[in-house]
Amino acid sequence: MAIDKETVDYVAHLARIDLKSEESDKLAGQLKDILGFIDKLANLDTKDIPPTSHILPINNILRQDTLKESLPIERTIENAPEKNGNFFVVPKIIE
Repeated sequence: MAIDKETVDYVAHLARIDLKSEESDKLAGQLKDILGFIDKLANLDTKDIPPTSHILPINNILRQDTLKESLPIERTIENAPEKNGNFFVVPKIIE
């Protein structure tokens, strides 16, 4: 994909970004370099490379889920400022 000053100006207009002429020229050159690098990567043979989500082998360390006894409802709501049966009463918020 060719990136030129007109393309940068068009995208800046769509994004409602006011770019000066020298900024458009500089950005067009930078985007052209980036896309050129991506084209180099597209030409690499990656069929024997496994897909990865991260460059380093990082795994989440999670604890085992264990079944525990829950708090009784009476104890759960005993300190509530206001309650209605087994439920907390909260102020109605409508904006």
